[in-house]
Amino acid sequence: MMRCSTRSVATWLMLLALTFAAGARAVVLEGVGHANIHNGDLEAARAEARKAAMRDLSLQYEARVSTRDTMENGVLTESRTHLASAVNARNVRIIDEYRNGNLLRVTVQGDVSAGAGQCAAGDAGRLRKRVAITGFPLLYPDQARVGRLDDAGEILPQQLQRRLVERGGFQVFAATTSRLFGDLLNAPTVQAGDNRLSNMSQLARELDAQFVVTGVIRDLGVADPSAWGTSVLDGLQRGLGTVDQSRRFAVDLVVFDGFSGAPVYQQRFETAAEWNAGPGSSTGFGSAGFQKTAYGQSVQALIGEMAGAVSEALACQPFMTRVARVDGHGVTLESGSTAGLRPGDELKLYRSKRYLEAPEATPELHDAGVSVTIDRVQPRESRGTMPQPGVMVNIQRDDIAILW
Repeated sequence: MMRCSTRSVATWLMLLALTFAAGARAVVLEGVGHANIHNGDLEAARAEARKAAMRDLSLQYEARVSTRDTMENGVLTESRTHLASAVNARNVRIIDEYRNGNLLRVTVQGDVSAGAGQCAAGDAGRLRKRVAITGFPLLYPDQARVGRLDDAGEILPQQLQRRLVERGGFQVFAATTSRLFGDLLNAPTVQAGDNRLSNMSQLARELDAQFVVTGVIRDLGVADPSAWGTSVLDGLQRGLGTVDQSRRFAVDLVVFDGFSGAPVYQQRFETAAEWNAGPGSSTGFGSAGFQKTAYGQSVQALIGEMAGAVSEALACQPFMTRVARVDGHGVTLESGSTAGLRPGDELKLYRSKRYLEAPEATPELHDAGVSVTIDRVQPRESRGTMPQPGVMVNIQRDDIAILW
């Protein structure tokens, strides 16, 4: 029989309570948005109404109102009200649409939880973590023939990169031609016995990235392939709406820690919408014709949710960087002002330990019990000092500095 100490039981109960508390923050809400239809452009109005409905979702979940009044000699001279909401919405779908003349009303439903702005990440919250985004290969390339979407594996991560850059807080690098998975059908569940990818760690080292974002496009097939024939009858049926013109989109998103190779976040994102592209109007995943379709707009909204999920998953992660050089009391780190480091910052040092019997295994990190205080900062590196010489605490190149 396995025996547990009182401390182990208490720790386990605390972690369990935190897990349930984190899960309880997500709620299902509905939001309503309105938009005017200009020049008969229903798709543009629908996209605008959906954005308004998303804002309504956010404000329902958690809105903060702060008012600042300025008084001079007892007289109110200025009054400002600021409304902000930091939430994350997933699995958002349109559940109702109503048109009255040129006014369109859209109702959406989604799982809403606290966003990245709610994380108390300490000093690490102001630093820009380095994130590399690889290509998202297609599991079934033949599905891309309709609409010529065979470039989806490279365009999707480029769009995800742009969304993350717009959100701020990260240094994002594209490696969209890189492919990390050899077995797409089972990816990313069968990398190795410890669920790590050695080639991912190598890529992270080459790009000096703390995290690697990757994934697989599982599905972008049309519901009824026979509906997309080139005959006159096929075109007539599509025009009359007598065939199913919907199309699916599903992608597995995974975020790996670049130092250990372990996954820190994984989720499947799915959506479906009408594929209403005319013959020859769509010439790629990022083309203007694709963007105008209801399907393209639904996919774009989903990519926005993916960017939000990555941002939220990494918000509470500590900032980590490698040691480049050690010279007596001096330590040079592979991150500088572009990451947000500044003189006076104090980072804890961890030894990166490997074992002779497993030289290819992921290194283990051991607290060296010493910190480095930054005194000089350049764009791509910084220099600091530690109380003891490096030889006394065995700190050397490729060890890790961490700021929580």
